[in-house]
Amino acid sequence: MAKCAFLGLGVMGYPMAGHLANAGHAVTIWNRTRSTADKWHEEYEGLTADSIANAVREADFVAICVGDDADVYEVVGEALSVIRSGTIIIDHTTASAECARKCYTDAKARDIGFVDAPISGGEIGAKNGQLTIMCGGDQADYDAALPIMGAYAKATTLMGDSGAGQMTKMINQICIAGLLQGLAEGVHFAQKAGLKMEKVLEAIGKGAAQSWQMDNRAVTMDEGMFEFGFAVDWMRKDLGIALRTADQIGAKLTMTRLVDGYYEEIQAMGGNRWDTSSLVARLT
Repeated sequence: MAKCAFLGLGVMGYPMAGHLANAGHAVTIWNRTRSTADKWHEEYEGLTADSIANAVREADFVAICVGDDADVYEVVGEALSVIRSGTIIIDHTTASAECARKCYTDAKARDIGFVDAPISGGEIGAKNGQLTIMCGGDQADYDAALPIMGAYAKATTLMGDSGAGQMTKMINQICIAGLLQGLAEGVHFAQKAGLKMEKVLEAIGKGAAQSWQMDNRAVTMDEGMFEFGFAVDWMRKDLGIALRTADQIGAKLTMTRLVDGYYEEIQAMGGNRWDTSSLVARLT
């Protein structure tokens, strides 16, 4: 078993760190809000640290799950000032590929590994230890980190060099955005047509239209329930990263720009913390 530090106990990080502790690893956690860290400590076997430096000082692996590029730069910068040579950083934050590559370069200069490893699966996936992880970095660092990520993931893939994991996560969010908009319009159409959503799903739910979102969100969208984890604010952050990157590489994301604008409408309706299936709310 390894000595692990886990930095960031948000909706995703809290259960992920818990799975590490339950797997038998020696876990030290740090979180900006101390009350959250204290709550985690009461629930799981593990230590709390009052600073990033104290959390990572003896760690073999440092897992990070924070908000955005600025948070990653801050946390990685502080960690690198004290971290031991040979330690591997696993960054689960959804951030830009530029951020991943800069952190990778800074880490390698100190003989420290860095794997960008954004996650998909939402709060439910984190709680159930069933996340999907797309990674970028060196093969050796990825291989070493696999047993750590295996505590909370059902699937991990090394996509390529540093930044490739973040680029793949952008594709993930692009696809989800388009799928959810299509599903929202389908639910809206069914409502206007006077059809029962359960019956619609019986008819189309095993055919070409089937998806995870349809299986898990169509009925709740029909019922106006939007309390299932991944928030609109977070989706807009992710789509913003994808859109900026698209401009840099010359990719055309016409649909993604439209859906990002629709999420902006949801925010204006007060739905910042509604989950991403709330796209249907702007149609009703």
